[in-house]
Amino acid sequence: MSDTIILRRWSARIRTADEADYIAYIAGTGLDDYRATPGNLGAQMLVRTLGNGESEVSTLSWWESLDAIRAFAGEDIEVARYYPEDDRFLLTRPDHVEHHRVVRSAEMIKPG
Repeated sequence: MSDTIILRRWSARIRTADEADYIAYIAGTGLDDYRATPGNLGAQMLVRTLGNGESEVSTLSWWESLDAIRAFAGEDIEVARYYPEDDRFLLTRPDHVEHHRVVRSAEMIKPG
């Protein structure tokens, strides 16, 4: 394993009314697939209500190498990966994802 961790970030928009259904759908598709791929170090889904009937959803996944990302995404890791029911939810469907090198981090502390 390399010392570099890579963050893969994807974002799109959905109807705010579909948030709960979409979150459940992604938990059983994308997030499960991330976790099942060797070299995945974790993943999170973020939701931001935009106030116009739409919400922005983002998935963040951390990987130990570009090869691990290829095992999940295919040879062209810059192309977004979609699932059969995505069209039911997505108002936008970006073609590409972002990759970032994690250069510094701090441990998350849970309140309480």
